[in-house]
Amino acid sequence: MLRKKNDVLLKAAFEETFAFLLEFFFKNAKDIFDMKRGFVFMDKELREIFPELKKKGGTRHADMLAKVFMKDGSEKWILVHIEIQDKVLTDFPKRMFRYYYRILDRFEVGVTSIAVITGKAALKENIYFDALLGTEVMFKYNAFHVLNHTEAELLAMNNPFALVVLAAQKAIFANTLPEIELGNARLTIAKALIESKKYNHQKMQVLLYFLKNYLYVESPEININFDKQINVLTNQKKSMGILETIKMQEREEGELIGKRIGKKIGEEAGKQIGKRESQTTIIKNLLLNTDFPVAKIASLADVSEVFVLDIKKSLAI
Repeated sequence: MLRKKNDVLLKAAFEETFAFLLEFFFKNAKDIFDMKRGFVFMDKELREIFPELKKKGGTRHADMLAKVFMKDGSEKWILVHIEIQDKVLTDFPKRMFRYYYRILDRFEVGVTSIAVITGKAALKENIYFDALLGTEVMFKYNAFHVLNHTEAELLAMNNPFALVVLAAQKAIFANTLPEIELGNARLTIAKALIESKKYNHQKMQVLLYFLKNYLYVESPEININFDKQINVLTNQKKSMGILETIKMQEREEGELIGKRIGKKIGEEAGKQIGKRESQTTIIKNLLLNTDFPVAKIASLADVSEVFVLDIKKSLAI
C-alpha cells in the first residue's frame, strides 16, 4: 500500500504542540513568550492575505500563522511555513520573503518566519537577496529540515514537538519501510510521548490519533499490538477502539470514488465528489475523536463552518 503523508494531520500536530515548537526553535523561549496566555492561530487571516494558496492547491494550505504574546506585554506574529514537497523550488526564498512583507504590511506587527522542510530534498539556502542599481534587500529566515537531527537526538530532547518531528522524519521513508519496522517506530514515538508526561489524557489521545494515522500501518496485528502497548502504558483497561477504527486510507478511498465517478461524468466532477467525500470523512473523524472547535475543523478540512455544523447535526453530537 502506498502511504501518503497527511499535511492536515501534521499541521494539527504542530498546533497541538506549539508551545514546545517555540521551545524547540528558540532556546530561551520560556523567557521570551508568555506561554500562559496561549496562542491564536490566524488561519482566516492567512487565507485572506494569500488567496493564491487555495487557488494553486498543493500543500501550501498547511502553512500556519500564529499570534504569540511576549513577556514584555507586546504581541508578535510567527509564521510557520510547512513545506512538504519532496523538491524545494528555486523560488522558495522569494516566496518566504513575500509571506513576510505581506503580513508586515497588513498588520504592522513584528514577524518571524520559520520554514520546516519535510520532504527528502534539503533547503539549499535560507536567504532571499535582490539588488538593482544601488538598492538592495536581504531577507534571512529560520529554516529547519526534519532530517537535521538523528532519532536519538530527538528522543533525548524530552519535547513533544521533537517527537512530531521524528514522526515527520519517519514518514519520509514510510513507503520503503516494512510495516513491522514502521509500526515499531510509531510505538517508540508513542511511548516517548506518554513517558514525557507533558499532556493530560485528552491531549494525549489527540496526539496518538495523529501518530497512528500519520504513520499509517495497514496490518491489523500490528495495530492491535500498538493499542495493547498503549493501554499498558496509560493504565487503561479498555481497548482504544476509536483509534483502531480511524484509518488513513479513508481519505484515499474518497479520492478513489471521485476518480471512478469521473470516468462516467467527467474528470473534474469526479475530483470534486472525491474531495467532498474526503472532507466529510476527515470532519467526522475530528468531531468524534477530538475536542477541536468547529472553526478549527472547518479550517483543517478547508470547508465552511456551516458544512461542519451540518455533519455534526447528522452525528447527533
